[in-house]
Amino acid sequence: MLSWDDFEEKEVKPLPKTEIESPIKEESKKSVSNEETLGVASLDDLDIEAGLEDLEGASSRVDVDQKQMINCRADVNQLVPFKYDWAWQKYLDGSANHWMPQEINMTADVALWKSKDGLSEQERMIVMRNLGFFSTADSLVANNIVLSVYKHITNPECRQYLLRQALEEAIHTHAYQYVIESLGMDEGEIFNMYREVPSVAKKAAWALPFTQSLSNPDFETGTTEDDKILLRNLIAFYCVLEGIFFYCGFTQILSMGNRNKMTGTSEQFQYILRDESMHVNFGIDMINQIKIENPELWDEEMQSTAREMILQGTQLEIEYAEDTMPNGILGMSAESMTEYLKFIANRRLTQIGLEEAFPKASNPFPWMSEIMDLRKEKNFFETRVIEYQTGGALSWD
Repeated sequence: MLSWDDFEEKEVKPLPKTEIESPIKEESKKSVSNEETLGVASLDDLDIEAGLEDLEGASSRVDVDQKQMINCRADVNQLVPFKYDWAWQKYLDGSANHWMPQEINMTADVALWKSKDGLSEQERMIVMRNLGFFSTADSLVANNIVLSVYKHITNPECRQYLLRQALEEAIHTHAYQYVIESLGMDEGEIFNMYREVPSVAKKAAWALPFTQSLSNPDFETGTTEDDKILLRNLIAFYCVLEGIFFYCGFTQILSMGNRNKMTGTSEQFQYILRDESMHVNFGIDMINQIKIENPELWDEEMQSTAREMILQGTQLEIEYAEDTMPNGILGMSAESMTEYLKFIANRRLTQIGLEEAFPKASNPFPWMSEIMDLRKEKNFFETRVIEYQTGGALSWD
């Protein structure tokens, strides 16, 4: 066995010092030193006022009275003090209600979808058409927020919610993809319905021009006409696309869940609908605030345009209902859905200060209001307990 004691300690002589250092090494030191000096020197010239000259009051703290929804010259990077507490509260509520598609069990849906006798052909068509529209519609909304709306809304607490909404739209698109993949559908067929199925394509085609007008890099608000273009965009997406175009499809899918069919898909749609209800309420609050701060925008011409837009959206959704429900199904018919859409249209009109277009319209699906209650202790299909941390219930009625 070896022992450390067997080794004799020997004196280790230090290596002789090299008198001549490498010229390459010396040159490297000088180079690094010069680079560091240049870097520090460039920081000395940094202009901390760069970019602030375009903002009034940017050199001082923002006063709440300086804040405006559009065309604000105060520093948009200063979140507080809040001017629109409702916008911040919606951001908090949306964050508290965060969910992910994978949390929802799709096993029963997969078995039902694969079963030959599980669903009728019309029920299958309804599921596929709705996935076809919504899988693209939420992308359209997200693109509109990020590419068109965000930069023109000059209030930081509203921008905060817009960022939250953009995230939720991404989650919704993820949810549709998750359902499509789980059910083994043809992804190319579903994701291209917005171009290939007329009743789906017409809704997408109606919304796209409103995004394109704002996404033009040369577009700026600040004049009455340009501010009206922004206002029309907000009405198109919050009052029509999210506020009307989603209703027929959501009602159909949730009615399936209410009959114990496609319960996983229905649960996905329920959570999406709860998010969308807050989007619509936020958008309408934003529209009305812009009207208050810029009354010259809400002239007779603009009111007439807004009314026409909502009625056009209603007609397109009625056509979608007739296409997907030529015969009565799921306790609904094209006629009852038409009545419901007219009821919703009246709601959208009055929410932005316009008169009802269909005075006698009523709600044939009162159970939809029950689903929209954000403070329910259980979800609609009682698959798991959820406590929503919201300030109050929202209503789509």
